[in-house]
Amino acid sequence: MKLIPRLASATLGLLALCGAANAEPLKIAYSDWPGWVAWEIGVQKGWFKEAGVDVEFLWFDYVPSMDAYVSGKADAVCMTNGDALVTGATGKPSVAIIINDFSNGNDMIVAAPGIESMKDLKGKKVGLEEGFVSHLLLLTGLEKAGMKAEDVTIVNTPTNETPQVLASKAVDAIGAWQPNSGQALKVLPGSKPIFTSADAPGIIYDVLAVSPESLEKRKDDWMKVTKVWYRIADYMHDEANLDDVLKILSARVKITPEEYEPFLKGTSILSLKDALKRWDTAPGLGTIYGSSKVADDFNLKFKVYEKSQDVAKYLDPSFTKALAAEKAK
Repeated sequence: MKLIPRLASATLGLLALCGAANAEPLKIAYSDWPGWVAWEIGVQKGWFKEAGVDVEFLWFDYVPSMDAYVSGKADAVCMTNGDALVTGATGKPSVAIIINDFSNGNDMIVAAPGIESMKDLKGKKVGLEEGFVSHLLLLTGLEKAGMKAEDVTIVNTPTNETPQVLASKAVDAIGAWQPNSGQALKVLPGSKPIFTSADAPGIIYDVLAVSPESLEKRKDDWMKVTKVWYRIADYMHDEANLDDVLKILSARVKITPEEYEPFLKGTSILSLKDALKRWDTAPGLGTIYGSSKVADDFNLKFKVYEKSQDVAKYLDPSFTKALAAEKAK
């Protein structure tokens, strides 16, 4: 009789192993941003396999990555906290479980030669993608300069086309993030950044946003992904690994490590300790809750969507907090 429970236990264990082996990989849509290209470190090092989770990363341009998520082609997507609200209000909600980083200079308002400051933009044309983070960055810069949105004319421009539009002199400035902002500086000699995300740290957080359905069904697997992310973050924070980090990230986007290094400097990758602080619920740009409220106000004001979003429903700090508690033991 004692064999029966043992046999049942063995059978259940075998079924569990088979289930894990046959489970569909978690599909994550990502795009060209240092805090998201960084996932490539975990892929190249085999850390997801070590953690016991099968993950498939799907490479897209930024907007198509969100479209892929909305259409159900991905279980999660890498996007900004503000764009997560837009995607949720107009397409499909998500829950951010990891704050990869905050932009610390890579998002820029780049102006043509002769324009030295935000105040010089009065009466000028600015090319950017309306309703996205560059739009919010521009308005923040104008506000800090004592100006209004009406002081400039926005020319709606896909972000990946902003360098060419600036070079053509169809606009006086553009709003974009790396690598497009860097390309704009290269194609128009004498152009310069007159306001960047480093002037408003926390205005743009970059997150891993997961579908609520996948999160509910595969919470343990997403916890494993979280652990791998912080292993990646620790690896990136160790100066001894800089050459290897640059080699891996630059190869993914097909440029040289030397060309990639400035992109990394403009991105503040969050350690576990730093991420815990950013998960606080205090108002202001120092937390993702406060930053998301700023983004929600912006989206409502400019009619990106019609109804205010409950930012708390888009944010789940429990994975980061659970890992911190585990490491504290």
